Amino acid sequence: MKKDKKDEKGETLTMDLFDYAREQHKQTMMPLAARVRPETLDEIIGQEELLGVGTLLRRSIEADRLSSLIFYGPPGTGKTTLAKVIANTTKAHFTSLNAVTAGVADLRRVIEEAKDRLGMRGERTILFVDEIHRFNKAQQDALLPYVEDGTIILIGATTENPFFEVNQALLSRSMIFRLNPLGEEDLRLLLRRTLADPRAFPELTVALEDAAEAHLIQYAEGDARRLLNALELAVLSTPPSPDGHVFITLDIASQSIQRRPVRYDKSGDGHYDTISAYIKSMRGSDPDAALYYLALMLKAGEDPRFIARRLVIAASEDVGNAYPEALVVAMSAYDAVERIGMPEGRIPLAQATVLLALAPKSNSSYRAIHAYLEEVERAGGKEVPAHLRDAHYAGAKALGSGIGYTYAHDGPEHYVAQQYLPDGVPRLYEPGSLGVEGELIQRLARLRAQYDGEDQNGKNALSTDAPEKKETNEQDNDTLKENMMDREKS
Repeated sequence: MKKDKKDEKGETLTMDLFDYAREQHKQTMMPLAARVRPETLDEIIGQEELLGVGTLLRRSIEADRLSSLIFYGPPGTGKTTLAKVIANTTKAHFTSLNAVTAGVADLRRVIEEAKDRLGMRGERTILFVDEIHRFNKAQQDALLPYVEDGTIILIGATTENPFFEVNQALLSRSMIFRLNPLGEEDLRLLLRRTLADPRAFPELTVALEDAAEAHLIQYAEGDARRLLNALELAVLSTPPSPDGHVFITLDIASQSIQRRPVRYDKSGDGHYDTISAYIKSMRGSDPDAALYYLALMLKAGEDPRFIARRLVIAASEDVGNAYPEALVVAMSAYDAVERIGMPEGRIPLAQATVLLALAPKSNSSYRAIHAYLEEVERAGGKEVPAHLRDAHYAGAKALGSGIGYTYAHDGPEHYVAQQYLPDGVPRLYEPGSLGVEGELIQRLARLRAQYDGEDQNGKNALSTDAPEKKETNEQDNDTLKENMMDREKS
């Protein structure tokens, strides 16, 4: 006996009775998320910024004019669903591989079939690779020439940031779309639409109390698959009434879905996004947010020494001389973590985090060193002023080295107005006005005024006519020279 069945493109296939029974059994055994998976763009819930009317991706799918695509985002955001919708709508041949199980031999087979299909019938091939970040470099390289010449249109799906996990050559030939976690309203719509879908629970009528619905939505955390898996577990574990009704209470919902472990991949987006938020929260003077991200990293098992290193960097980059003690505290926290380990190491980490968040801020040192690095890159190294050059060796004076140098400690306030920057190099350090640096700025302004005044009056101690001052001020010149010579020899 024969039975007709529509394939995913709506074409009629003829199966024998055993094949049909097997297919029906397969349909009933599929997870709920697969049974109610959308088949058209209009059925997809969420991702309006990508799939709303008139968007680039939607127009490309509807016109069946696709280039290679990479979909990335957290689990349960619709990456595989979107690929299957494309399979339903495209006139191209659609085939798929899972990068976890596929090898180079599978890729070669798909590529050869695609070449034959294109050469014999002019038919394009769309290859969907799920978990594409699991392909190694050799597998990704094997795809490249055929993506480049159009033999294959690649659609990749990944939970990892493709800029870290996918070859740059493939990325440059693909359009990249990020799918975001679903919002609460999207999850609520998905839940209610599923309960009304006859494919979901045939022969059952399922209802949820409001508290149960809210609990499932909250703990799904934007993951549609997780929401549907929890709903299915709740329904299957609840005996129906004689007339086929199932009522899900809050207690049943709570048992069906629990808070999952923190999603935090130490080499992926979770790692980089969280440490970025941590640093920016300290920089933004929000101790609560900084402590939250610290707790998130510690709970996820982040190396506390990595966090401590970031504290040390932030102490100099973001606090700087507005509160110089911040660097001491950060280094002490790093040392404490090294010495006492975890879990107690969380305490000095938290202390340093709060201090850096609340301390006055200055990035003037950070900006100044980068400005001078750019200056050196732009103009190259300028000649050191003659009076600042090393003058310890015989014949140095004959070369003009050291002549006119004045020992700064001999001046009032241990300062002498003389040139230190090479000719043509601008002053690029501009101190901040907060904390300790706010006090130092007054001294700097006074010293610069003295220098500028000396320079304008022609009294700068750079003149070779100026009397030479002693260079060491009670130091042993012979010892100094020996040390300098030893250093240069090494």
